Amino acid sequence: MFRFTSRTAIAVGALALGTFAFSGSAQAAPPTQLFPFFVVPQTQYAPPPAVAAPSEDDSATFELPARLRRQVVSYATREAPGTIIIDTPNTYLYLVLGGGQAMRYGIGVGRDGFTWSGIQSITKKAEWPDWTPPPEMIQRQPYLPRQMAGGPGNPLGARAMYLGGTVYRIHGTNAPETIGTHVSSGCIRLTNEDVSDLYSRVKVGTKVVVLPMTERRADLATSIR
Repeated sequence: MFRFTSRTAIAVGALALGTFAFSGSAQAAPPTQLFPFFVVPQTQYAPPPAVAAPSEDDSATFELPARLRRQVVSYATREAPGTIIIDTPNTYLYLVLGGGQAMRYGIGVGRDGFTWSGIQSITKKAEWPDWTPPPEMIQRQPYLPRQMAGGPGNPLGARAMYLGGTVYRIHGTNAPETIGTHVSSGCIRLTNEDVSDLYSRVKVGTKVVVLPMTERRADLATSIR
């Protein structure tokens, strides 16, 4: 009488593997079909670890030069506290604090032929604003989108403050490396972090003084902390 033992199972299993490995047919049956008692251990499937999506906002990886970083400085002016002064030649924006002090931000300003000066006021504020290029900009750059929804990829960045009835704005940027340069079509740009800080400090109706490029005086403001 035939008796099935562990040795028999091992021998039969080896025979099955040999038959499977050396069969000339590409359709050879797997061991579990040849011998139902041959069980192939199953391993637990572990899905690959989740990978975080890359950030769309590169400003967090760019470090501004020391002179362009947000800081409180001594600043003599006759303008009332709460006034914004745009120092176009030196690429600074000052928020007057009073007592001879101001919060200074590094900015990007209009490129050659696109600077302007005068007095305006903030007439509107918006978070992650949509961008609709004005007709004159479309005429110069026909490839621009006619409208772009707000978000990290939007040229207006995280916040925008609209100036009077003009096409100009104080806004954020997704290109922080342009801070300190003359690159825009007349708008004033700050890093997204800085424009969010400024946005929280001012309100609709805030006076904005934009100094002309011809006023190339030395920057006398001194950091006090």
